[in-house]
Amino acid sequence: MRIGELAERAGTTTRTLRYYESRGLLAARRTENGYRTYDEDDLRLLQQIRTLQDFGFELEETRPFVECLRAGHPAGDACPASLDVYRRKLAELDALVDQLQAVRAQVAAQLLRAEAELPAGPDPTCELGG
Repeated sequence: MRIGELAERAGTTTRTLRYYESRGLLAARRTENGYRTYDEDDLRLLQQIRTLQDFGFELEETRPFVECLRAGHPAGDACPASLDVYRRKLAELDALVDQLQAVRAQVAAQLLRAEAELPAGPDPTCELGG
């Protein structure tokens, strides 16, 4: 298939495919007249890349998965390098979750403090509210 068809089937743009090619993630074969040509394996590579990016992986982090697929494994995460990327991403996500939990605790504490300081009686009116 040509680049336009691959882009459409993969839900991306031809510009993105050319970029992936320049980064070595996608290898185009050329016809006699110079057109790029791709096959179903290339579509599978793109689907793997897009899925990982949807999960928050950087483009370069997808490389071990692409190489695993190119090595003939039916799943791009069946190689040690792919597993290492998963482990690093999980550690990164765990750190982000910890940070968010700490921020949440601070916001909850501020809310409790602010609520405790509310004056008794009717709610104050806001000059901007109507």
